[in-house]
Amino acid sequence: MSPQRNTGAGAEAELPAYAGHYRLEERLGSGGMGVVHLARSTSGMKVAVKVVHAQFARDPEFRGRFRQEVAAARRVSGAFTAPVVDADPEAERPWMATLFIPGSTLAEQVKRNGPMRSGELRRLMAGLAEALRDIHRVGVVHRDLKPSNVLLAEDGPKVIDFGISRPKDSELRTETGKLIGTPPFMAPEQFRRPREVGPAADIFALGSVMVHAATGRGPFDSDSPYVVAYQVVHDEPDLTGVPGNLAPLVVRCLAKEPEDRPTPDELMHELRSVAASYDTQAFIPSQRVLEESGTEPSEQGFAQELAQGPAPVPAQAEVRRGSGRRRTALAAGALAVVLSGGALLATQGPGEDDSGKDARGNPGGSHSTSPAFTAWSARPAKSATGAAAGTGTAGMPLCTYDARRLLCVQSGLVSALDASDGRVLWRHALTDDDRPGQAPVLAGGLALVITHSGRRMEALDPVSGATRWQRDLSGCPGVRVVGGTLLLTASDGTVTGVDAATGKPSWTRRIPGVSEPYFTAFPQDPLAYVASTSDDGHTRITAVDPTTGKVRWDERLSGASSLVGTTDGSLVLLSRGGDYGTVGAVVRYNPQDKVSRRVRLGVALQEPQATVQGDRVYLLAFDGSLVAVDTAAGKQVWSLQTSVSRGSVPAADGERVYFSAADGRLLAVDAEKGKLVGQTALRLGANSDEVVATLAAPEAVDGRVYAGAPDGTVFAVDGRDPAGW
Repeated sequence: MSPQRNTGAGAEAELPAYAGHYRLEERLGSGGMGVVHLARSTSGMKVAVKVVHAQFARDPEFRGRFRQEVAAARRVSGAFTAPVVDADPEAERPWMATLFIPGSTLAEQVKRNGPMRSGELRRLMAGLAEALRDIHRVGVVHRDLKPSNVLLAEDGPKVIDFGISRPKDSELRTETGKLIGTPPFMAPEQFRRPREVGPAADIFALGSVMVHAATGRGPFDSDSPYVVAYQVVHDEPDLTGVPGNLAPLVVRCLAKEPEDRPTPDELMHELRSVAASYDTQAFIPSQRVLEESGTEPSEQGFAQELAQGPAPVPAQAEVRRGSGRRRTALAAGALAVVLSGGALLATQGPGEDDSGKDARGNPGGSHSTSPAFTAWSARPAKSATGAAAGTGTAGMPLCTYDARRLLCVQSGLVSALDASDGRVLWRHALTDDDRPGQAPVLAGGLALVITHSGRRMEALDPVSGATRWQRDLSGCPGVRVVGGTLLLTASDGTVTGVDAATGKPSWTRRIPGVSEPYFTAFPQDPLAYVASTSDDGHTRITAVDPTTGKVRWDERLSGASSLVGTTDGSLVLLSRGGDYGTVGAVVRYNPQDKVSRRVRLGVALQEPQATVQGDRVYLLAFDGSLVAVDTAAGKQVWSLQTSVSRGSVPAADGERVYFSAADGRLLAVDAEKGKLVGQTALRLGANSDEVVATLAAPEAVDGRVYAGAPDGTVFAVDGRDPAGW
C-alpha cells in the first residue's frame, strides 16, 4: 500500500493505507507511543485510529500494555468516553479505532481562550466527576487524567486515552523504580508508592485539571518535573485564581493522602450544593480565531488521544516571575529558588584550573592511564563516633569534583572527601534546618555554597573549609556562576557581576532588551546565555560576557526551544512542542554563520534532561528513555528504555554514559552501542517514600565515577569495569 502523504517524515511515513477495514485519511497527531489518524470505515463513518510506533510493536511488554489499554477502553465505553469501534492488538502494527468526536481538548481550549469562567468550571468538574464515576465503576483507574486527555464535546467533557490505565485486577505491575503518568497531574502516591495507585489518584488529577482550567497553570507549577514531583508530595497547592465557591472542593481533591479525597459521587453531591443545577449542554465557550495551521478544532482536539507515555525532565528548570510561573521555596534536595536554570552550574573560562575535568562535556574521563583503583563508599555526615553530624537524617549528598577532592553538601553540612579513598578531610557545619539544594560550585579558587534556603552565598576554602566571604542573596531571584564571575539578577531586572574570588561587585547594569535576565552557562564556554520563548513561539537567545555584562550577540530562532549546551561555537537546543515539554528534535545552531541543523528524534520525549559531549547529545527522559543523537552526522544513533524514572542529568566520558537513579543506583550504558553494561546496588534512604526535586549528576573523572545516594553515602567505582559494579 502507498504511504500516507501527510504522515510526516521518518519511519511513520510508511504506515499502510489501511488499519483493518479503516482507510487512514489524515494524521491528526503523534506522541510518544503512536500516531492517531482520522480514518473512515467502509460505510463512511469517521473514526480515530491509533497506530503504535514500530519500535513498540516489537516489544512484548508494550503489546501487553496495549492489549490492556484496548480492554480498559472497551470496559469504560459510554457517555463520557470515546467508544471503541474496533481494535487489533495482535496486528504487525497494533491499532485501535474509536468513534471520532469533534471538539478541542481542554488544553487547547485554555491555551486559545484563557481560563474558564465560574459556571463553565462547575459544569466541567461535574462532567469529569461523572466520567470518573463510570470509569471506576468498571474497575479501571485512568492514571493519566490531564487537560490534553479531556475532550470538550458539545454534550460535555469526554475522558480519552487509556494508554496507561490499569484495571484493579491487572496482572501487569509497575516495574521497580518505574513511574507512569504526567508529573503536573500525578498524585503523591504515584511518586511514593507507584504499585499502590488506586481510584483516588484520578481524583487528585481532577483537582489539578480544575486548577489548570481556572488559571492556565497547575497547582504545583514549575518547568521541572523533578520540582513538581517534590511539590506534589510535600508542598501545599497554589489555588490563586480558583473561584471561591469551587476552591474548597479542589482542596479536598488535592489532599496528600488518598483516603482524604472525595469520591466522584461525593463530588457530584457537593456540586449540586454549589449550584442548584448545572447543564452539561452548551459546554464550550465561544471559539476564537483558529491557529495559523488552519487545522479544524475537531482534528486538533482528537489528535490528543495519543498515549503520550510517562512524563520525563528538563536538565534545567528556569525560575521566573510572571507568565503563570511562580517561585517556590523547597526544602531537602529541592532546587534553591534563587537559582535560574536549575543547577548552579560550575563553568570554567579560559585560563582557569581545569585539572580533573568532569564528564559533562569536558575532556578526560575513562581515556586515562590512572593507576589501579579500589571502589569505596563513605558517609560524610557521620562523625567519628558514628553519630550523624548535625541533624539525624542528612539526606542525599550533592557533590562536585575538585582536583583530588569531592566537595559535598547535605542537610546541615558541607564536607570534603579524599577522592582516592573517601576519607573525610573536613566538615563545615550549617544550621540544622539548612538544606542546600545544589552541589558546591568551584569559582575563583573557592567553593561557593548556597545556604539559608537560598538566601545566602558562602564561599569556602576547598582545602580547609574555612569561610572566605559571604553575601546576602535575598533580593536576587537569579544566580549563576560563569568562569570566575557570579551573576546576580535582582528583582528589578538589573544584573551585578561579582568577583567569585573576593565577593566584591565588578559591575552592575541592565541587559538591553531582556526584562528577566536569568542566565544559563556551560562547561568550557566563557559566555552566559539568556534564553526565552515569546508568545508567538520564537526563541530569543542573548549571549553576555560575564566579565563586563556586555551583550556579545543576540539571536531570534523560530520555534520554541530550550538551550541545553554548546559545542565548538554552536548552540545545542531541544525543540519543544505539545503539552508539558514534549521534545521532538535536537537542533544545532551556529550563531556565526547562521546555519542550523535539526535532528528529528525517532519518538518524541517528554522533558528530557540532556548533556552535550562534542557532537553527541545524550537525552534521558522522565520515563527512563535514553537517546543518543549525533549532531554532526544529523541522526539519532540509538535509543534505550532503561526503566529508570526521575534519573539524573547524564554524564558521558566518550566510552560510556552514566546516570543516577532515585533509588541510589548508578547505571552505565555503552556510548556506541546503547546497551546497559553495569549498575550498582540499590542505596535507598530511611525515608524511601520521600521525593527529592533534583538528583546530582555523577562525576566521571580519569576512569573513576563518583555519585551520591539517598542513604547518605558518597561512593566511587571503577568506570572502566561497570560489569564488576
